Amino acid sequence: MKSYVLITGATGGLGKAFAVECASRGWPLYLTDLRPEPLELLAGALHRTYGVPVRWRACDLTDAGQRTALCEALRSEQARFGGLINVAGGDHEGLFCEQTSAQLRSIVRLNIEATIEMTHALLRLRDASETFRIVNVASLAAFYPMPYKATYAASKRFLLDFSLALRQELAGQGVTVTALCPAGLPTTPACIAAIEAQGVMGQLTTQNTGAAAAGTLDAALAGKAVYIPGLLNRLLRALGGLVPPTVVAWFIGRRWGAARRDLGNPAESSILVPEASPA
Repeated sequence: MKSYVLITGATGGLGKAFAVECASRGWPLYLTDLRPEPLELLAGALHRTYGVPVRWRACDLTDAGQRTALCEALRSEQARFGGLINVAGGDHEGLFCEQTSAQLRSIVRLNIEATIEMTHALLRLRDASETFRIVNVASLAAFYPMPYKATYAASKRFLLDFSLALRQELAGQGVTVTALCPAGLPTTPACIAAIEAQGVMGQLTTQNTGAAAAGTLDAALAGKAVYIPGLLNRLLRALGGLVPPTVVAWFIGRRWGAARRDLGNPAESSILVPEASPA
C-alpha cells in the first residue's frame, strides 16, 4: 500500500495493534486519537522501528466541530489514502435507565457518527490508483441483543449493517469494506476484569489483540465482508443464529447480571474497544 492508512483510536490497545501491524507491512500511517502526547510517542516509535511515514493529529471524535476540523485538515494537507480503520469506540456498561443522557450520546457519537463521517470524508480522499480498504470495528455483540449493554450492542449492530450495505454499494469501484467482530480483547484493566468475570467462557473466547489485528488486515486484503477471530467465536455466532433473539437476550442478561455482581456492580466507565464476550 503506497498511500496512507488512517487509524482512529490509534493509541488504544486495538488501535495500537493495528498501527504496529500496518507499519510492519510498510504502510504509511495517519493516526488520530483524543490526546496528542501518546500519538506523538507512538508515531515516533513506529517511524523509528519500521521506517514508514507517520502523520498524526489529535481529535475528540465525539465532538462534531473537531471531527469537521480534522476532515478539513486532511483535505488541506492533500494527503491521499489507501485505507481507513475505524477503531475508536466506547461503551458505558450498566442498566439503561441508570445511564445519563451524556453517556448515551457519547456511545452514539463515537461508535456511529464518527465512523460515518470519517468514512464519508476518507472516500473523497482515496488514492484512485489503488484499492481502498475500509475496516470497521464492530463486535460479536453486533449479532445479539445485550442487556446491560443495550446501546453499545445496538451501535455495533449498526456498524455491521452499515459495513455490509456500503460494501455492496461500492462493489466494483475499487473499495472493500470489512467488519471486524471480535469477542473479548484484553486491551485495558477494565476489559480484563470483565473477561475474567465471565469465567471459563470469557477466557475461551478471548483473542490475542495483535493476532486479531493481523487476521483482520488479511481478511480486508482478501475482500472479506466479516471477520470473527477465533473458531469458538465463529461457532458461537452460528449457534446463536439458531436461537430466538428473546431467548438470547434472556441468557445474556443472566450471564451479564451475574458477572456484574462478581465485579461488585462496577461504576460506569468508557471503554475503547469491545470489552468482553456476549456469550
